[in-house]
Amino acid sequence: MPPKEPKAPEELNRTRAGVGAETPETSLEERITGALVGAAVGDALGGPVEGYSPDQILERHAGRVHGIVGPWNGEAWRTARPIAPYHKGDGHVTDDTLMTHALVRVYAQVRDHLDAYSVADHLVPDLMRNPRWIPELEAEAIPLHRVFLAEKWLAARLHYGHVDPREAGVGNIVNCGAAMYMAPVGLVNAAHPAAAYAEALDIAGAHQSSYGREAAGVFAAAVAAACVPGATPDSVVTACLALAKDGTRTAIEQVCEAAARHSDFESALVPLREAIAPYDTVGPDYRAPSLDARRPSRTKAIEELPVALGMLVVSGGDYRHAVLGSVNYGRDCDSIATMAGAVAGALGSTVPQDWSKTVAEASRLDLWEPAATLTAVTRELFERDVLRRRAHEAAFTEIGGLRCSD
Repeated sequence: MPPKEPKAPEELNRTRAGVGAETPETSLEERITGALVGAAVGDALGGPVEGYSPDQILERHAGRVHGIVGPWNGEAWRTARPIAPYHKGDGHVTDDTLMTHALVRVYAQVRDHLDAYSVADHLVPDLMRNPRWIPELEAEAIPLHRVFLAEKWLAARLHYGHVDPREAGVGNIVNCGAAMYMAPVGLVNAAHPAAAYAEALDIAGAHQSSYGREAAGVFAAAVAAACVPGATPDSVVTACLALAKDGTRTAIEQVCEAAARHSDFESALVPLREAIAPYDTVGPDYRAPSLDARRPSRTKAIEELPVALGMLVVSGGDYRHAVLGSVNYGRDCDSIATMAGAVAGALGSTVPQDWSKTVAEASRLDLWEPAATLTAVTRELFERDVLRRRAHEAAFTEIGGLRCSD
C-alpha cells in the first residue's frame, strides 16, 4: 500500500498557524500524526550522522546538515563499521522508529493501557516472530535482528530468562533504549502528562532501570503535555520538571536554562553539551564511553531527552529548527531528533512534506497508518477511562466518600 498523506494538509497548516477553528474531531488526529510522523522523520535525518561530533559533521558535509543525507561512509556502509552494518541515511529510519511502530501495534492488539507484562506478552513476540522490511538492512527480517543490544535484552530476559517483567530492565545498560519509543504512551494519554509518566514507567520496567527508565516516563509526559490546548515549549518543560526525579530533573532544568539564551541551534550546540555533560555518563567521546558509562545512578541522566527538550526551547517549538538542531548536535542524534520531532509534531508544528514523503518511500513504510491506528485506540481508551472513572465515583459516593458542600 502506498504511504497515505495526511488529510487536507493545506487546511491543517492554516489551522496550526492560527487561521480557522481547530475542531475536537480533527485535533487529536493532527497531534498524533504530527508526533509519530515527526518522530520517524527526525530519526531518519539523524541516523547518518549518529555518533559523530558537531565538528565532524561540519567537516564531513562541508557545512551543517539541512535535510536528508547519504551514509557517512558512502558505498562502504556495509563494511566500514562491522558491528553496525546498517544503511543509515538516504531517508532510512532506524530502530527508534521500528520500536515505536511495534509499540503502536501492541496498543492496537490490547486496546487498553499497557504495563510491563504487555511488553513480555505482546511486544517481544512481535519483535521475534514477525518479519518486516528493515530499511537499514535492505531486507525483510525480524526486527530483533536490527535492534541494538540493549533492546535484544528484552528477548534475553523476558522470552528466554522468564524474568518478572516488572524487574526485567534491571541489569541492562542504562541508556535511552526505552525512552526512544515511548511517544505512543504520551499520545494515548494525550493532555494528561501524569498518566503518561506513570504508564511509561510501568512499561519501561521491562526494559530499563534507573535514569533510563525515568527518561521513558518523562518523555511520554512531554508528548502528553504537548497535546494540551495552547501548549508551548515552556509549558512542556514545566510539565516535565513537575514529574521528573533526581538527575533527570536537574539535567532538564540546566539544559533548558542554557537553551533559553539561544534562538539559533548553531550557537546552542556547545552550551547545551556543556550543560548536559555533568549528568552524562558516556563522556566526551561518544564512540569511546567512559568506564562509568550507562551505569545506574541517582544523580545522572541520559543525554538525549534533556537535549531534545533544549532544542525544542531553542526553536520555539518549530519542527524543522528543533530537528535540525538535534541532528547537528551529533552523538546519539537519531534518538535526540526522534524525541524533539515527536514533541514538536504533537505541539502542531508542521513536518516538512518533502522530508516525510522521502522517508516513507525510502523506508518502504506507511508513516501515516500507525497514527490512524493509534488515534482510534486513543479514543477507545478515553471512553473506557471515563466509564471506569464514573464507576469509581459512583462507588465512592455510595460508601459516603463524597461530602456535600456547606
